[in-house]
Amino acid sequence: MRSLTTCYSEHAIKVSDSYCSGHSNQAYVSPNQTPSIPNTVTCIYKKLLSQKSLLITLTWCNKLLRQGLSINISDSMSSPSKFNSSFHHLPKTKGSKTFQSCNSKIKVLWDLSAAYYDTGPEPISGFYVLVLVDSELGLFLGDMEEEAACLDGLKTKPQPLKSSMVSRSEHFSGNAIYSTKAKFCDSGTAHDILIKCNEDENESKNPVLSVCIDNKTIFQVKRLRWNFRGNQTIFLDGLLVDMMWDLHDWFFKEASGYAVFMFRTRSGLDSRLWLEEKNSGQKGQDRAEFSLLICACKNPG
Repeated sequence: MRSLTTCYSEHAIKVSDSYCSGHSNQAYVSPNQTPSIPNTVTCIYKKLLSQKSLLITLTWCNKLLRQGLSINISDSMSSPSKFNSSFHHLPKTKGSKTFQSCNSKIKVLWDLSAAYYDTGPEPISGFYVLVLVDSELGLFLGDMEEEAACLDGLKTKPQPLKSSMVSRSEHFSGNAIYSTKAKFCDSGTAHDILIKCNEDENESKNPVLSVCIDNKTIFQVKRLRWNFRGNQTIFLDGLLVDMMWDLHDWFFKEASGYAVFMFRTRSGLDSRLWLEEKNSGQKGQDRAEFSLLICACKNPG
């Protein structure tokens, strides 16, 4: 899929202080509205090791009867698709797996046998996933530090990962209400994010896009069939965060249509998103960045 930021020109970027002056009296979500549940969640973690910097990608997905987990190790954000053989599937609820990647020996140990799931394929407690890179701790997720500390090959007690996630993507199918959480910087907090595409009460069959953060409607886009692509920039945790949407295929493809929503942090007030996209390979190592991608397979029309 072509990068979403390439769809927008300089004149399409709209910067506002909508987070500070949003419609605070508008309802976040009514009691009779149930958000869709994601069926796939992919998280990319950046880890600086003693000899190299690696990207560790975990993909959680819902199988027919149980959850599934896959892992990929790379040294570039332009890593292969999750459907490529470079992704290693972890088929059991508990076990270990060893493989070679990026000229390193990778060992993955995990235990999901007692994991608790709220909504979606990603566990929230009662589990651990541990990644060793040449016997060096690369990643630890979960709340079972004591159990993980007894694992063979681990020299020190692992600590839960604080904030090294650089990208998160979620795939939904269902109604046109999507709810998630995201943390945009190390010093920030996890924010509740909700995206709704509801029909305009004054104009039938013309959906309105509403973006809500922390129980507050930040902005709305009406006449969505005409404004099916766009961008809104908000201030969040002292950062500029670009929110982009592309609903062209959602409206104008009969069977395979999907919507794409993306939140992405910018490095500074005077930076331009489309220039950062071109120069990300040059200066991406020097700045903190985070992106949240939501893909939705539901036509609201």
